[in-house]
Amino acid sequence: MIRERLCREYLEEIDRLERSLRELEDELIELRMQLNLKVDEANRLAIENASLRHRIEMMERREKRLAEFLRKLKIPLIYIDEERFEDVDVDLGPDSKD
Repeated sequence: MIRERLCREYLEEIDRLERSLRELEDELIELRMQLNLKVDEANRLAIENASLRHRIEMMERREKRLAEFLRKLKIPLIYIDEERFEDVDVDLGPDSKD
């Protein structure tokens, strides 16, 4: 009787531990899927960042070549430090006299 009771308690504990293990495995699978999604997102952002950086470099080179070309043509250049100016909305439409 005591032996059967002890065995039953052990078997119930084993069942409980197995259920917990399955739940942890399911949670681990979910976390791996989330991690893979985050890694994919990080990779996409890194590629986009590299592409944008390349585009900026190309624009800067083009700007330098254009400035050199204009200097050779002796065309006066005016450089504006955009960070020192605020954005201003300008209405370029026809004046209304209402």
